[in-house]
Amino acid sequence: MSEEYEIPEGLYYTDDHEWIKVLEDGTVLVGITDYAQKSLHEVVYIELPNVGDKLKQKEVFGSVESVKAVSDLYSPVSGPVEEINEELVDSPEFINSDPYGKGWIVKVAPKNLDEEIENLLNAEQYREHLESLKE
Repeated sequence: MSEEYEIPEGLYYTDDHEWIKVLEDGTVLVGITDYAQKSLHEVVYIELPNVGDKLKQKEVFGSVESVKAVSDLYSPVSGPVEEINEELVDSPEFINSDPYGKGWIVKVAPKNLDEEIENLLNAEQYREHLESLKE
């Protein structure tokens, strides 16, 4: 199963199929995984938080709507939203076409990144998580 999905090394993942990329300045980009976007199919709308909103790890911060379903987005880390991906308002399909690049959703300044990363999965653990879903 995981062979069909892109799971980049160097990112951290949640059980709910979000990812984070830690940037050099200590902020993180958040998005949804290739598995999540393929499960949703064609993304047609995204509900984004506002810049300055305070996110809490494992709590809902927005939603993604596809032709098939609406799915909540769960924050992988806690901290204020520094930036939102404005391009997704007009082009939510970037989540499908480039989930780890142009399809990033928010940039967050995490408060306790080292601590919260302990609750996330590395690429290998996420692969194993996907394998367990098909059993």
